[in-house]
Amino acid sequence: MNFTALLGILAATCTTISFVPQVVQILKTRNTKGISLGMYIIFTFGILCWVLYGIFLGEAPLIIGNAITLVLALTILIFKIIYG
Repeated sequence: MNFTALLGILAATCTTISFVPQVVQILKTRNTKGISLGMYIIFTFGILCWVLYGIFLGEAPLIIGNAITLVLALTILIFKIIYG
């Protein structure tokens, strides 16, 4: 595996893991008051676009990292809609 691929995997891992504490906090508290619905709608759509872009390029780090991020972002978005 070359340096570029490793860098992509590292970037995808860091940006994906960064959503886990927010999801855990929402699951524990059911509180989404401080989360912007508009931001998460736009962000989630953007992540979907990144997944599709990764698929078109055939780049696993883009696909895997953004697919997991999409699931986490959708979780936050759904809870924002339910508890917001």
